[in-house]
Amino acid sequence: MEILQIVISLVLLFALAVPTGAWVYKIISKKKSFADPVFDRVDGAVYRLTGINKAEQMSWKKYMLSLLLMNGVMCALLFVVLLFQGVLPLNPNHAASMSPDLAFNTAASFITNTNWQSYSGENISYLAQLFLTAFMFIAPASGLAAAAAFLRGVAGTGGLGNFYVDIIRFTTRLLLPISIVVAIVYVACGSPQTLGANSIITTIEGTKQVIPLGPVASLEAIKNLASNGGGFFNANSAHPFENPTPFSNLITILELGLISTSFVVAFGKMTKNKRQARVLFVTLAVLLVASVGITYAAELAGNHAVAAAGLTGQAGNMEGKETRFGIAGTSLFSGATTAYQVGTVNGSMDSMTPMGGMMAMWNMILQTVFGGKGTGFIYVIMYAILTVFICGLMVGRTPEYLGKKIEGKEMKMVAVGILAHPLFVLVPLGVASVIKAGFSSVANPGYHGFSEMLYAFLSASANNGSAFAGLNANTLFWNILMGVIMLLGRYVPLAAMLCAAGSLSQKRIVPESVGTFRTDRAMFGLTLLFIIIVIGALSFFPALVLGPIAEQLTL
Repeated sequence: MEILQIVISLVLLFALAVPTGAWVYKIISKKKSFADPVFDRVDGAVYRLTGINKAEQMSWKKYMLSLLLMNGVMCALLFVVLLFQGVLPLNPNHAASMSPDLAFNTAASFITNTNWQSYSGENISYLAQLFLTAFMFIAPASGLAAAAAFLRGVAGTGGLGNFYVDIIRFTTRLLLPISIVVAIVYVACGSPQTLGANSIITTIEGTKQVIPLGPVASLEAIKNLASNGGGFFNANSAHPFENPTPFSNLITILELGLISTSFVVAFGKMTKNKRQARVLFVTLAVLLVASVGITYAAELAGNHAVAAAGLTGQAGNMEGKETRFGIAGTSLFSGATTAYQVGTVNGSMDSMTPMGGMMAMWNMILQTVFGGKGTGFIYVIMYAILTVFICGLMVGRTPEYLGKKIEGKEMKMVAVGILAHPLFVLVPLGVASVIKAGFSSVANPGYHGFSEMLYAFLSASANNGSAFAGLNANTLFWNILMGVIMLLGRYVPLAAMLCAAGSLSQKRIVPESVGTFRTDRAMFGLTLLFIIIVIGALSFFPALVLGPIAEQLTL
């Protein structure tokens, strides 16, 4: 029955990705839709108010500069709000202002779509929560816009587009409508949506209990939809107000993967090559299903030391899991939230078995298991370009992808994108492992403590946001270091791949020949799958051996 729950959830997710992908394609390509009369008026009002020239085509440099400028200004604004939230309005629960290092970490986290929280979710004013909710639209819309520009460059549809137009269209046509509908669903399931203060009640024992409230449903809707993951409460989606029922848990899982999965469908329509999209879709689906399956098997097996102690009544590892969701619901959620780089959790990641925790790390290592909103698709195509390059070297031909020759400039940018992630994870991991300011924050000694640090740096660089709970990251060292890694992990690969897209957009399409390596065949999918796994293993296997693998061997 539990396996059926996982199967039904994944089938629903993949089925919904088809119509959503068709809609995303219309957003990117500006094709006519039934809703244009309404959305065009909204967009037009924004263009007039901001002075945006929607007809302007940007080079990759101007596109990236526009993205950095907008994100930088918004990041500075959020930093100020968090720094002074204690004296600003909409603070009925009297949340204190953040320290400068924590405010920097939080601002960097939310503008990079990471939503890592070094603070308890309850220690935020309602004004700050509303700002964070707004950032949950701005950050993912920026990633989606960059992916749209990248797709146009790779597909050769004429220019990369306009960053401001893209971010507005994705917000008004995709993120806002779905979020409004889903927020209503969450309210119906039991999530609060209020600006009133926390409720203080008298229990049947006669003691006082504080019931935390706030604009929860609206934050949850966009949090799960757009790869955000920052919880309104410290317990995140394990909290009954954030995730009240098994039905809301299913809706959350569908939200986690809907947009990223649909981007592959949109890619097929954009390139007019549905077979190409199917090959990519099946390859990524295999990675996702394998991740969820291994996690479920590991958690179901549990720890044999529990049985050795005579505690045979427990089926599997239920430590840190909500009984509402069980092992299957938590395993599926863990696989989805790390595959789609969302970061929201419905159980304690720190309490998972070593292999279950490692699979969450593995998804963040690859970043291509469909991946984050927009950015994940860029990583997928980056690995596809690397695959055709390696195959081209094997047969002595200049590699081609979608009819365009892959040359030195493109491969340099791909190398930057691939090497950036291990660089931003393994170097700070080594530093934190040998200095007191780093390892003193680890609650658990030995292999598990190393896993906690590894997970934190993977989460920051991959812009995921989930965490092992045993690490106290709210220190000057961790706040600053993690903030810098989140910024580098977000913008360095984006800049590299937009540069590659700008170069590809200028190239003419080369007709297929007898020697062309077809990328819309099963052989390409198998080769791509192999290269993704090998690159991930070569880069991070030693770190995994020192952490979760060593811990598993000691059970």
